Amino acid sequence: MEVPVDTGPRQAGGGLGVARSTSSGRAARASAIPWARFSAWLECVCVVTFDLELGQALELVYPSDFRLTDKEKSSICYLSFPDSHSGCLGDTQFSFRMRQCGGQKSLWHGDDRPYNSKAPLALQREPAHYLGYVYFRQVKDSSMKRGYFQKSLVLVSRLPFVRLFQSLLSLIAPEYFEKLAPCLEAVCNEIDQWPAPVPGQTLNLPVMGVVIQVRIPSRVDKLEPNPPKQCDQENLLPAPVVLTSVHELDLFRCFRPVLTHVQTLWELMLLGEPLVVLAPSPDVSSELVLALTSCLQPLKFCCDFRPYFTIHDSEFKELTTRTQAPPNVVLGVTNPFFIKTLQHWPHVLRIGEPKMSGDLPKQVKLKKPSRLKTLDTKPGLYTSYTAHLHRDKALLKRLLKGVQKKRPWDAQSALLRRHLLELTQSFIIPLEHYMASLMPLQKSITPWKSPPQICPFRQDDFLRSLEHAGPQLTCILKGDWLGLYRRFFKSPHFDGWYRQRHKEMAQKLEALHLEAICEAQNIEAWMKDKSEVEVVDLVLKLREKLVRAQGHQLPVKEVTLQRAQLYIDTVIGSLPKDLQAVLCPP
Repeated sequence: MEVPVDTGPRQAGGGLGVARSTSSGRAARASAIPWARFSAWLECVCVVTFDLELGQALELVYPSDFRLTDKEKSSICYLSFPDSHSGCLGDTQFSFRMRQCGGQKSLWHGDDRPYNSKAPLALQREPAHYLGYVYFRQVKDSSMKRGYFQKSLVLVSRLPFVRLFQSLLSLIAPEYFEKLAPCLEAVCNEIDQWPAPVPGQTLNLPVMGVVIQVRIPSRVDKLEPNPPKQCDQENLLPAPVVLTSVHELDLFRCFRPVLTHVQTLWELMLLGEPLVVLAPSPDVSSELVLALTSCLQPLKFCCDFRPYFTIHDSEFKELTTRTQAPPNVVLGVTNPFFIKTLQHWPHVLRIGEPKMSGDLPKQVKLKKPSRLKTLDTKPGLYTSYTAHLHRDKALLKRLLKGVQKKRPWDAQSALLRRHLLELTQSFIIPLEHYMASLMPLQKSITPWKSPPQICPFRQDDFLRSLEHAGPQLTCILKGDWLGLYRRFFKSPHFDGWYRQRHKEMAQKLEALHLEAICEAQNIEAWMKDKSEVEVVDLVLKLREKLVRAQGHQLPVKEVTLQRAQLYIDTVIGSLPKDLQAVLCPP
């Protein structure tokens, strides 16, 4: 399979762009569109190699007609190789996140809403970034000019399914490095037969003689530290490889060197603070950054994050400039040069070489940022931030006891995940309760008047409510909760949470108004003393609501939609023929 790297746009005669930009009849035509099922999971697969003259070079893009801009190609090349400071011999897996540059890409993403409307907020498709999952191999090879075989296989997706794609790479990459292109083409064709990822469903995904069984998380799942158990849909031969999660990392392994500071790091994430993670290799940096951004669930992480970032990145100047305050981003890096470049950042976490022994590694210490001056800076959390909440010593004792008793790491991770989940829920529940109180009463929603407005969020009123309905009801941790909320109000995460909740409440309000109209028994009586302009206005508004509801934007029942259509037909039937012709053109 010789696939040219030059990737032009997919053509309209059956290309992916047409499929993703049309809204009606998409499901009926999906199977006829080239790579439709493949693109439900992946954007493309790339192979990056080291060229003596060019450096990192894009050897292959598959499917060959997937469009990448020159800037995106360059970013993928640099982000798919560890930098020279890492010294990664053998096989290394890591991930990166990069900004999309192509203006036409948005036309291809018109089918995101059905998945996004049912998926947890944290697992929705990335609208403006690509996620790269990398399998890098560097081994001695005397036949190569440099004396080493250096190549990366990269899965590019907009789905944050790190566990699934890392497992997939561990199956296909070793085989690919042996058999090259034909193997990759066969794998891509197999993925093109997979069912689409539907939240709430357990799927069997065959690849290279193995069946990977996964459950796609749903927004309605009960929040638990352990995901729901898989259920066999059929007796499969060969027996499936069951992944307990498509996205969850081994939190305990990721946080082992920083367990004593997990709560401080949780607060920094909650407040959207700029943080640099300097690690010895891209696998350590990317896993720790992803672990940090996941510790706010069920809150969506609303800031930028880069699991692995290099000095060659096209956004290097933008993210490292000293002319303005550091951006709200979590940056994973491996080059010590960043210590000097990002000296003005308020929080830097330096991690040492990982020790995989059974004992708990030496914990990094809190240090003043002023000590962050030399390229050989020792491991530590360099920050002047003082945590608002007291440290949970009981959690640390339980984790330490687990290490001494050789408790399995997945059990340790479940314990840690439960702690972070309960901490986030204790923080967010008072906000949810207060937000719910801003919703107009259902009895105030009448059919023939505009629905009432959602009351404004008043921070002082909320803070006063904490005295009798604060996090102390569900969390034993003491500390300055009020101070934490005050800082949270200034963060991107409050803005993201508030916008999402306000949007959901506005949609609920509109759905209740539509139901009130459809349940009204006296539409003919209402029309008697109304002008034609008012009646036509009702038709147009009902149609608009109906279109929004059918587009998965309003939470309404099917029977309500049918009644709304019946009302529209009834109202139009009462109008003069000339107006009917305008409202219902042939």
